[in-house]
Amino acid sequence: MDFVRGSIVISKAGHDKGRIMVVDKVSDKFAYVCDGKERPTEKPKLKNLKHLCLTSKVIEMPQTNKQLRKMLNSFSKID
Repeated sequence: MDFVRGSIVISKAGHDKGRIMVVDKVSDKFAYVCDGKERPTEKPKLKNLKHLCLTSKVIEMPQTNKQLRKMLNSFSKID
């Protein structure tokens, strides 16, 4: 499975280690990720793909940060 827009990922390295995020954009070896709180959709974080753990979940990107936080929060309670 590849990294695509809307993929749910878990950070494996950095100050955000263990945090659940969603992929906004993907380039060669990097992905822009956001979580709606520390990293809003307007200012996604550039992360190396090897520092992200891909899950099997893919969501449709929500319109607002509040909706994104709600979706990620419900995902973390399931796992």
